[in-house]
Amino acid sequence: MALNIKASPPTITDVAAKAGVSIKTVSRVMNQEAGVHAQTRAQVLKVVAELKYRPKQSARSLAGARSFLIGLLYYDPSAAFVGGVQQGATLRCREAGYHLVVESLHNDAPDLQQQVDRMVSALRPDGMILTPPLCDNAQVLKALRESHTPCVLISPARDVKGMASVRMDDAGAAEEITNLLISLGHERIAFIKGATDQAASAPRYQGYLRAMKTHHLAVDPALVHQGDFTFASGVEAAHHLLSRRTRPGAVFASNDDMALGVLASAQRLGLSVPGDLSIAGFDDSNAAGLVWPPLTTVRQPMYEMARVAVEMLIVANRSDVPPLTPQGLHRVLEHELVVRGSTSAPPAKSPRPASAVKRRH
Repeated sequence: MALNIKASPPTITDVAAKAGVSIKTVSRVMNQEAGVHAQTRAQVLKVVAELKYRPKQSARSLAGARSFLIGLLYYDPSAAFVGGVQQGATLRCREAGYHLVVESLHNDAPDLQQQVDRMVSALRPDGMILTPPLCDNAQVLKALRESHTPCVLISPARDVKGMASVRMDDAGAAEEITNLLISLGHERIAFIKGATDQAASAPRYQGYLRAMKTHHLAVDPALVHQGDFTFASGVEAAHHLLSRRTRPGAVFASNDDMALGVLASAQRLGLSVPGDLSIAGFDDSNAAGLVWPPLTTVRQPMYEMARVAVEMLIVANRSDVPPLTPQGLHRVLEHELVVRGSTSAPPAKSPRPASAVKRRH
């Protein structure tokens, strides 16, 4: 009976021999180090693909004291945000020869610092990406600082000395979408706040207030409702806002999940959207463009923020490039206002003049 002997996987020595270069050169190419001629790099990568060479994780770690692992830590009720960040981080890691390890942690766990310590000790990651609210959690930051693990904070409440961050202008984006509603002719604009433990909640509310003040429109406290970024809290807020004798003409929710809860409630009540009620959200989640009418919202650059975060960690682990400057440690990315069918002028009212708005259908 013949034995089925499996061929040994190719080694770095095999790659070096076929490419006609030294083992050190192959290692430099795989680690994306500078100083390798473009033609030589291309030849090595061609041979790597032909042989389907994959360096063993343990060997890579021992050779350069690097694990080629990047961790993504999250605790966020908004699946849309976490999903976008995870997708962007995964693809950028894959391009760079890294692996992404995704871990969910409870922000209020009493042993949170110990959990992070154990994770870092077991994985020895080359860096960590932290999403809200973990990016503002003192226990998590202390554990990573003491372990000397590079980290990038996505949308933190404030910059942390020595730690990189990437964010968007939440207040500016909220002001912009409120201005859109005002330009359509709306004056009674309700607002649904985000979760109190999320850093983005306060600046989005501030942006709404700023726009209302700029246009000399009164903010009725009865039209401001506390939510928690979930669909259910959007439904609950809609019940509060739409059952009033004088309903608002528009509702701006701090994220799409809550805005979709308002949309579902409005349709259940027989209200026409946007005829009777305009609705706007924030994030541009996948669902925002699938419902009817599709949701006017702010596109948060979740995917791009994650890619930038991974790139920052890659740079932090390379000795052949200069470290990030203090200014380069903190990046602010552009957002986009996405105008769809859930917003329009109120009945028998002409829109106010407004600057051109970029639309996407």
